[in-house]
Amino acid sequence: MKIYGADGREMMAVTSIERSGSDLLIKGKLFGAMPISAKLKPAEARNAFRLLRLRTILFLLTLPFRRG
Repeated sequence: MKIYGADGREMMAVTSIERSGSDLLIKGKLFGAMPISAKLKPAEARNAFRLLRLRTILFLLTLPFRRG
């Protein structure tokens, strides 16, 4: 999975998402060169869900089926 910046350039290539105890561990490369491991803690995941509105949730559900 790749994450792009506002200018369309690749910012991060995610190579794996896995469980690490009660956290979510995201591994990848930042800007194609620098390896990175990031942990998403349960409290931060709850905060992320608070940012989502109904329209955004519906969009996320249909995103995998859209043409890229």
